[in-house]
Amino acid sequence: MSGTKMRNIGPKSAAWLRQVGLRTHEDVAAIGTVEAFMRVKRAGFKPTLNLLYAIEGALLDCHWQEIPDERRQELILAAEAATALLPAPRNKPAAAPVRTTVHNEDRHEEGGFAGGFGAGRDEGGRGEGNDDEGDGRESDDGRDEDERRD
Repeated sequence: MSGTKMRNIGPKSAAWLRQVGLRTHEDVAAIGTVEAFMRVKRAGFKPTLNLLYAIEGALLDCHWQEIPDERRQELILAAEAATALLPAPRNKPAAAPVRTTVHNEDRHEEGGFAGGFGAGRDEGGRGEGNDDEGDGRESDDGRDEDERRD
């Protein structure tokens, strides 16, 4: 924290608190232990319960291990309740669009069989009717270039 160092708060925790706008003992005291912890968590950092206890110890001016078990449980319950109100994490990848693939069973490759490794593929190795990855020969009406010529 700027100026005076808060008890129990190491360099990493102090940097987290500064980055969420909590620069002094008074800043942290004004919002309380749980809200200070939650601001760090909402900012995307991964604080542990040790930070929660360290902030409480800093506000009470005691070592974080001296915080009574009852108070620790109160802090944990309050932090869990506040965490439950957070929106879902945005770092998970969005679901990809679903594509339906239709396999024609009546098409047989020379020397192969329906459903085999080469079944349903043209000479270029692309699946039939898949204009997303094809060479662009298929038209919007579903006919390929050879059918349009006839």
